[in-house]
Amino acid sequence: MNYLVPVVLIGVLIVITLLLILAERLLGGGKEKMLIVNDDKVIPVKGDDTVLNTLSQQKIFIPSACGGKATCGFCKFHLIDGGEPKPTELPFLSEEEQKNGIRLACQVKVKDNMKVEIPKELMNAKEYKTKVVHIEDQTYDIKLVRFQLIDPPTMTFKPGQYAQIKVPGIDIIRAYSIASHPKDSTQIELIIRQVPNGQATTFVHKALEVGDKIILTGPYGEFYLQEESNREMVCIAGGSGKAPIRSILYFLRDQGMPRKVKYFFGARSKKDLYMTDEFLELEKEFPNFKYIPALSEPLPEDQWEGEVGLITDVVDRHVDDLSEAEAYLCGSPGMINACIKVLTKHDIKQQNVFYDKFS
Repeated sequence: MNYLVPVVLIGVLIVITLLLILAERLLGGGKEKMLIVNDDKVIPVKGDDTVLNTLSQQKIFIPSACGGKATCGFCKFHLIDGGEPKPTELPFLSEEEQKNGIRLACQVKVKDNMKVEIPKELMNAKEYKTKVVHIEDQTYDIKLVRFQLIDPPTMTFKPGQYAQIKVPGIDIIRAYSIASHPKDSTQIELIIRQVPNGQATTFVHKALEVGDKIILTGPYGEFYLQEESNREMVCIAGGSGKAPIRSILYFLRDQGMPRKVKYFFGARSKKDLYMTDEFLELEKEFPNFKYIPALSEPLPEDQWEGEVGLITDVVDRHVDDLSEAEAYLCGSPGMINACIKVLTKHDIKQQNVFYDKFS
């Protein structure tokens, strides 16, 4: 065997690498660039990191539930005079978004001077140091976790918005809707469901303990209560989707429940229901609030006397004309699409349907 062959190959690879680095510098890859955000913030950039990481280093936190791996599609922004989207971006961009220069911040690198636009509300998102002060099992696979905000000590959010957890020790960020009342700005509660083989939810369910220090970012999301409206409301959720609806209902409760609300919650069997007493008490307190849990596959031992069937079928049976109503949805993309279909059947206006699609 000729032992010089691997040595020569390694040498060739080193030379090629050095030539690539030299070529990049000659083409301007090492020069300082300017990232201009919303025409009023100029960020000097060295190297060619992604827009997502560059903004994060400047404490501008664009949502990214997948941690920048192009699997969530949350980190959208407007690239002014930008090029064509990469194939990794296309599944998350509509034809209109592609035409209008919408891109994913995790897939665009700052290789030259660049102008970008991001929603102004994202400029208010912050990174929070927190301490876990309470963990409570809701079902066999759902936990409620309460975080005490330390630095900054308060978070101002709208009922329905979400926050992101940075899982310590691994490069994982995940988004979870806020389940608590907006008036308690010193603490937030998240409802987190165990996802099979999910790194973040496994950490929460198997390793997270009271007293742990956790980094959160937020608030995020265009899904929140339309406070100026007085329309009738239809709320639909399943699993951990109860979180944002709970926050919305807490807010309305303190106002004396001024709007008529029907809340549909779908589960498979009785063991998947939780916080039932909390919402039944709310129903007793306010006649214009109705809580309608439904089981799709009740077990004999459940002795279930409530609604049975897919939550979309239950909604279909319980609503009439929705042309002047609003809908608030939280669940999987598939569930949300099915709900929109049945709500449309009852004449709801698309601009009055609010949701975040967590994949």
